[in-house]
Amino acid sequence: MTAAQVHREIERKLRVPAEFDFPDLHTTAAIRSWQPGAPFEMTAVYYDTADLRLFRWSVTMRRRVGGHDAGWHLKLPVAKTDGSTRDEIRLPLTAGAADAVPATLADIVSPLVREGRLIPLVTVKTRRTAYLGSGANGVGIVEVVDDHVFVSETTNQTTTSFREIEIEALSAEDEDALASIASLAADFISSGATPSSISKAASAFGARAAAPPDIPALPMTTREGVAVDAIRSIISEHARHLLFADIGVRLDVDDSVHQMRVAARRLRSTMRTFGPLLEEQWASTLTEELAWMAKEMGAIRDTEVLLKRLIKDANILNPTDELAPAAITSWLQARLVSARAGALAGLRSDRHEYLLEDLVTAAREPNVKDNAYLPCEEVLPKLVAREWSALRKSVSGLHANTPSAVWHRARIKAKRARYAVEAVAPIFGPNATVFGRVLADVTEVLGDHQDTYIAQHLLLELVAKSDGPTAFMLGRLYGYEIEREMAYRDDFKKLWPKVRSAARRSGLL
Repeated sequence: MTAAQVHREIERKLRVPAEFDFPDLHTTAAIRSWQPGAPFEMTAVYYDTADLRLFRWSVTMRRRVGGHDAGWHLKLPVAKTDGSTRDEIRLPLTAGAADAVPATLADIVSPLVREGRLIPLVTVKTRRTAYLGSGANGVGIVEVVDDHVFVSETTNQTTTSFREIEIEALSAEDEDALASIASLAADFISSGATPSSISKAASAFGARAAAPPDIPALPMTTREGVAVDAIRSIISEHARHLLFADIGVRLDVDDSVHQMRVAARRLRSTMRTFGPLLEEQWASTLTEELAWMAKEMGAIRDTEVLLKRLIKDANILNPTDELAPAAITSWLQARLVSARAGALAGLRSDRHEYLLEDLVTAAREPNVKDNAYLPCEEVLPKLVAREWSALRKSVSGLHANTPSAVWHRARIKAKRARYAVEAVAPIFGPNATVFGRVLADVTEVLGDHQDTYIAQHLLLELVAKSDGPTAFMLGRLYGYEIEREMAYRDDFKKLWPKVRSAARRSGLL
């Protein structure tokens, strides 16, 4: 596959009348001069499935000829932004002919497309005039483009035209540029421009492109609402998270493997917690497949965590030591390469595609029993109480000298209780939210406890493979990890009374 470049794009789109007059592109503290460019023309072909799966997720894929950035472009929304920020993945024109989407891009969006087929749907012809705003050093920081656009929809042979202004920060990290695009957008709006979040190509499809995606974001219900609506909302939230984390893993985005495992774990917890309201075989099969997927990701995440922890702890123990960090890095980086290859093979398998299809179906219409149509306040607290009871029982057996495996089982129970509480907290209010928050603190402490236990076993392996001086430094680090494990046990003991107090006030038990 051709390697892709990733560019963070932050821009404001504005629609204006054909005869719109530009406001004065004034200079500011950040922008000292403006330089207009010569008009030029671009032609872009946009690709999607026949049912617009990408457009409905606010994702666009195009092949554009003309302009300084001609090539294949895939634009993905960035989580927790207002829609003006997107990640653009770029490939050269040579990566694929006009009738063949490059395999690299098709792989990235496969969690959204799945069995669908990407085909050319829209042609956009643009006559553009660009204005470059430069800072005191003469380097451009903002670009304003004036686009006269003609959009042709392939299937129905319909054509629309309009004029659009785009104001883009040339660097997503430049605070002056970000402030400038906000100020410029306000000037254009004051002059009659209308903010827009619709891509040029999506204009050809109107309401169809603005329809909800395969897994819509659903509002949480109320105490009086039926439990099945809560289940739909919870599954939808975590399934959406999983799909975009899946894309992140394919792009090798930092923390994406962790996010994908968290989404899978929360979905499995949903199947478990709400099990009495779900059809058993359906829930069991989905849980099994989610566990398989999480296992495929596990080797990457576990290795990433170990590498980060051991390098940090080695530097704390002895900042001048180079032997232990070098041995650890060499060993774990090799393991990481192998783990990533195995994980990507799993993501590209038919089994994974079937799982994603099942999640889309589950989010739309979970397979529930009749009691799922009872009010939330009647059925959900009992399910949370069951998970809390299991955690309390597990914790009662924890002592300073309890075997690490028993502490690990308590960690599993704590995660289940945490996810159960967090799932229903939006329904049951602030005290339930606080309960979820302190349970999150518990899982963090017990997670660190488990990580340092695993680190000890890795260090023993490395000691056996190392020469004398390196083995000595690794042995010292091994002793430090044992100390850290005991310290985490103390941290848990101090935290547990706070958890019990929050549980009593939660209104769930």
